[in-house]
Amino acid sequence: MSDRSPFETDMQTLTRFVMEKGRQAKGTGELTQLLNSVLTAIKAISSAVRKAGIAHMYGIAGNVNVTGDVVKKLDVLSNDLVINMLKSSFSTCVLVSEENKDAIIIPKEMRGKYVVCFDPLDGSSNIDCLASIGTIFAIYRKTTEDEPTEKDALVEGHNIVAAGYALYGSATLVALSTGQGVDCFMLDPALGEFILVDKDVRIKKKGKIYSLNEGYAKYFDPAIIEYLQNKKFPQDGSAPYSSRYVGSMVADVHRTLVYGGIFMYPANQKSPKGKLRLLYECNPMAFIIEQAGGMATTGTERVLDVKPESLHQRVPLILGSPDDVQEYLACVQKHQQS
Repeated sequence: MSDRSPFETDMQTLTRFVMEKGRQAKGTGELTQLLNSVLTAIKAISSAVRKAGIAHMYGIAGNVNVTGDVVKKLDVLSNDLVINMLKSSFSTCVLVSEENKDAIIIPKEMRGKYVVCFDPLDGSSNIDCLASIGTIFAIYRKTTEDEPTEKDALVEGHNIVAAGYALYGSATLVALSTGQGVDCFMLDPALGEFILVDKDVRIKKKGKIYSLNEGYAKYFDPAIIEYLQNKKFPQDGSAPYSSRYVGSMVADVHRTLVYGGIFMYPANQKSPKGKLRLLYECNPMAFIIEQAGGMATTGTERVLDVKPESLHQRVPLILGSPDDVQEYLACVQKHQQS
């Protein structure tokens, strides 16, 4: 007879994982405190997302957020949850949210040394049709001793201390990086804990899927048109790429991380600066993808090297398997020269 128990008695939870990383880094415990607060907010949002229909939380809240998206009730709730959890962690000094026009400066008596940029509920236009949505965050260390201001958030993505996203899909998953690779954790609803399911995730060198909104094809520039033509009608006799696009950034990027391939939200004639926001969408995702061995570019420079000029700045974003992104960049360079 086997003595194997149906229960794991030495499981690697995300809380334990974060504490171990903090111990290895010989830190003060402040980042551990902060990450645990982020996780509590994610658990609460996950619960709210699952209950939304019953609790009548679908539908428009009647406002438009600073980037022009119509705000849904769940967006408002998620934003409040994340802000309150981060404030009460006593480890943050500046918060930047997609939902707030200005940076939130934490009161003196509650301040810590970290700056957090986040999108509390990404892909919220998909809420009503039950498609996957997510939360994205990036954490930076404040580098100056003076009073915190929004300038503390306007730093390049390569300064990120930790970044991650939560995906509220068929299960709730968190992908997290503290600069030493990417690890994925799944929420066990019975325990209320995130359990390690994928350690040191690596993206494929080359994939077989491209992901972008081809509804904007009318506005695409020649480099994108040529690249897509090469993917659909390969000249070397290889199989064409599959097209997959959810329209929820977390879902599309997570699929790209797991299966390989390329995710694109390029600049076009309608959105010459791109559509995705640098601080709380592009930088965290670029950090995760690079930590997994992939690439992330605006088409002209590495995303993590872009110097932010404003809190809600938009940039083009192309990320994914290194060979696929390099192939796209080759198309861009060819058209720049001609």
